[in-house]
Amino acid sequence: TQQHQQPAQQPHLPTSVSTPSLGGSDSLLLLSEGFVAPVRLKNGGEYRLAEILSRREIPVSPSSGGGNADSSLVMYYVHFEDFNKRLDEWVSADRIDFTGIQPPRVRPPGSGGSVSGGGGIAGGNGMANPVPGERRSVLGAAETGVGAASTAASSVVGVADSVSNSRAGTPDSTASGGPHHHHNHHQHPLLNKKRPYSAICLADSGVDQSEDEASAASSAAVVGTASANGGPPLPPPRQTGSMAHNHDDNKVMRMKNIEWIELGRYRIKPWYFSPYPVELTKVACVYLCEFCLKYLKSVTCLRRHLTKCQLRHPPGNEIYRRQNLSFFEIDGRKNKAYSQHLCLLAKLFLDHKTLYYDTDPFLFYVLCETDSVGCHIVGYFSKEKESAEDFNVACILVLPPFQRKGYGKLLIEFSYELSKLEGKTGSPEKPLSDLGLISYRAYWSQTLIDALLEIKRSAPNENDPPSVTINDLSERTAIKREDVISTLQHLNLVHYYKGVYVIVLTKEALDAHSRTQGKRRIRIDPKCLQWQGKDWSKRGRW
Repeated sequence: TQQHQQPAQQPHLPTSVSTPSLGGSDSLLLLSEGFVAPVRLKNGGEYRLAEILSRREIPVSPSSGGGNADSSLVMYYVHFEDFNKRLDEWVSADRIDFTGIQPPRVRPPGSGGSVSGGGGIAGGNGMANPVPGERRSVLGAAETGVGAASTAASSVVGVADSVSNSRAGTPDSTASGGPHHHHNHHQHPLLNKKRPYSAICLADSGVDQSEDEASAASSAAVVGTASANGGPPLPPPRQTGSMAHNHDDNKVMRMKNIEWIELGRYRIKPWYFSPYPVELTKVACVYLCEFCLKYLKSVTCLRRHLTKCQLRHPPGNEIYRRQNLSFFEIDGRKNKAYSQHLCLLAKLFLDHKTLYYDTDPFLFYVLCETDSVGCHIVGYFSKEKESAEDFNVACILVLPPFQRKGYGKLLIEFSYELSKLEGKTGSPEKPLSDLGLISYRAYWSQTLIDALLEIKRSAPNENDPPSVTINDLSERTAIKREDVISTLQHLNLVHYYKGVYVIVLTKEALDAHSRTQGKRRIRIDPKCLQWQGKDWSKRGRW
């Protein structure tokens, strides 16, 4: 489509038009896209500033008490500022305070689409900045509870490596992912799930709190995509590596397009946009086969499909089984249909991702609960076959019905067990989302304290603290060196004492660690893992 350049002009309020009467008024302002207005929250009478993303009119029949035959009900799709996009919804005009309307805000070049969280609001009606509401964790339980270290030390472990000036290497200390190597040997974009190239500002609130507090942490703010009007052109999306552009300027991708999905016994309300076929966006519920993840538009189609579907577990190799839990390894090249269906499903619950057609460079590890009927998907993580940055996770997700059951940490633990068998240290793709940072930091905290306690117990002399280097901790846990340093600094366990850096395990940190360890009911048993790494640099293995 051609873009027509128009002279710059001051934004103006829309004119009044006749709409169905609400609250005794015969005229209401029809807001255009981009305007900001206070909107009443669904649960409670509090108003929060929200951006108008779209508007639609629903015809009202006279029999329903809507007035004359040509009347209509105006609905607005709104995004609450400083709230996660999963809370976006359609609202009626009676929930909008038309006295506090603000014109569209002029975005600086390169600022990209709408802000999905983060900073405060300029201007307004003197309203307080919104506080994120209750949120469900994408990665399941995130109970860390390990607070900052106090001055009283219960044990001291000497550290040989200097950890000064390492803050810049932490996963949450920089706004962007930094420079990257481009590998453009894959040509067709839609289904390789990638983290956007745009910077992610990670909120500090709640990341080191308990599970309930962590679920109410502030949302991440996404900035940095090029302006559609004045900014520099976006480079082509990366086909491999850690980043890819997420085009938030596209209004369609900013709005949820699927109302409900039904997966097995569960009916789930999606959180975000996913590029399912357009015809599925017009149905009340999309039905998914829980074994092959094929999408269908009606119960009748699903029943017909189930009579022909031969799968009772994900395609690929079962590489782990313990009790009723199994992991399946799926090659994105050998099982393209399943991999693409899995990516479409995951995009409904992952915001900072862009999909591409080619799934060949990825492996998918699907966690299932097994019963007499078959293997039912719980969650998954994906990883690149070849990662120049040694990433052991590209995307990770626990489906909402199975969250807060410890499956998130189980997936993270499994990814590091694979890294141990490969003889490598691993790390998730950066930058992490807010919920991803919560879960990973909780896992890193528990694993590193476990390793330090084991080192202390193995010391020949209890009165002489053992020496340990950052590299020792990294090799023992398979956690990358930068993540080890950032976690120790976050827990405030590193101190400078008599010219050397030492790790101080306080009584408070140990007590918090004991409480969180008691909550982890399921763990990975390495003896049940039957897997051998491959050298994917040899193209014959693809």
